[in-house]
Amino acid sequence: MKGPGLFSEIGKNAKDLLNKDYTYDQKLTISTSSASGVGLTSAAVKKGGLYSFDIGSQYKYKNTLIDVKVDTNSNISTTVTISDILPYTKTITSFKLPDYNSGKLEVQYFHDHASFASVVALKHSPIVELSGTVGTRGVAFGAEASFNTASGDFTKYSAGVGLTKPDYSASIILEEKLDTLRASYVYHLDELQKSSVVAEIVRRFSTNENIFTVGTRYAVDPQTTVKTRLNNSGKLAALLQHELKPKSVLTLSGEFDTKALERAPKFGLALALRP
Repeated sequence: MKGPGLFSEIGKNAKDLLNKDYTYDQKLTISTSSASGVGLTSAAVKKGGLYSFDIGSQYKYKNTLIDVKVDTNSNISTTVTISDILPYTKTITSFKLPDYNSGKLEVQYFHDHASFASVVALKHSPIVELSGTVGTRGVAFGAEASFNTASGDFTKYSAGVGLTKPDYSASIILEEKLDTLRASYVYHLDELQKSSVVAEIVRRFSTNENIFTVGTRYAVDPQTTVKTRLNNSGKLAALLQHELKPKSVLTLSGEFDTKALERAPKFGLALALRP
């Protein structure tokens, strides 16, 4: 990928370290793929006392990827991604049946010192989303906005800056119509970036609220990773992820409130198998 990346990638390192793979449900995912570019994925999730299932199929041919998913509510989600229709571009079309107003068209453009993305809902009086970044792979300045063509109002606008180096990354983002400041810093403890520490502070100006979160990721061995997370509200979470074999991963996670020990803790298990 060329240039500074999309606006959504500013602060992504910290967001993934603090949130990615934490789950408090029970989930089993089985996926397989063939040499012809066809992949199949089935997932079962138990949330509370309810079960849900979905089946997905992916097909890749040259610069085109087609992804179709069917769930237990008879919803059919389809995403078609085509790269390089024009130089440096990626086009993504998605829709969900039977919701005929769910269609979206996204166009992404990547170049050495700039990246842009535009998302348009395929319906009457759509919401139009625009974002852009300028800079390099190491430093990016960006902004995004959503405009409701029906009301003529901006529903969202944000701006941010990100800095990425081999041993650390940092970002500052003004979001929620510039009402919230989100600043994060990630420091990598090894060259492969498998062990890291992260700190994030979120300041909401309208409510005078501050949320401070710290987290760690530690590679016990090449197959096992441990993550922890603690915020100033006293919520402590931990995650253990072990690769049973290549691309087959078991994840155990839990969270409890250190300021309300009478509350039952949350536990989750996710097993992803790839034969």
